[in-house]
Amino acid sequence: MSAVALAGSRSRAEKLLEPVTIDRTTDAGVVLGVVSLDREFFSVAANVPLVHQVVTAQLAARRAGTQSTKTRSEVRGGSAKPYRQKGTGNARQGSIRAPHYAGGGVALGPKPRDYWQRTPRKMVQQAFRCALSDRARSGALRLIDHWTMEVPRTKEALKSLAALDCSGRVLVVVTRDDDAVERSFRNVPGVQTISGDQVTAYDLLAADVVVFTDETLPGSTSTGPPPSAKLNSAAKVALRKAPARERSATEERGEQ
Repeated sequence: MSAVALAGSRSRAEKLLEPVTIDRTTDAGVVLGVVSLDREFFSVAANVPLVHQVVTAQLAARRAGTQSTKTRSEVRGGSAKPYRQKGTGNARQGSIRAPHYAGGGVALGPKPRDYWQRTPRKMVQQAFRCALSDRARSGALRLIDHWTMEVPRTKEALKSLAALDCSGRVLVVVTRDDDAVERSFRNVPGVQTISGDQVTAYDLLAADVVVFTDETLPGSTSTGPPPSAKLNSAAKVALRKAPARERSATEERGEQ
């Protein structure tokens, strides 16, 4: 690494805030341990103007831009003068399809357009990190090892939300092959499921609680449990008292 790159990495590290730790649990609420989140993603100082610009661009890109109105040249009819030019005492008129006539064209009305705004990739990435850090420091993040729902069950989804203390608008970050989890939360009001590679800064800031798994957590280097997320003694005791389905699924991933 060159001296310039090394100095740049040190300056970025100096700007990072203190690391954030959260509890790593199962989807039944059993605490498995404490995880120290990656500082590159969860310890970034807030940059409000940057986040505002990126979120505005993301909301603008979601607009369809298909609204359209007809001008006076596009409205059917009105080719002849409604009455003669002089002698009636009225103001002269050339067409009944002028904007001030009922049924006439619209003056300066909307037309189909693209609302996309150019946003550099580095700005989008930094805004995403700022949003993650804000959610982490406000206590709005939940981390579980994995979802144990093998078939779609809304009742199991509601139990998991209650066990994880999730209220309000909840964002559940899943993988693309978590079809059972996505369908389980589909009918739950106020809950949105989204793939981990599709999450934006707006999605994070619009949610009151964000639920990650070991596989979808930003900054994780593998799909397995984080190195600092070993089972503690209290978690092992709680798992012995947990249902057999939850105990077997957790022991396979957490105690290896």
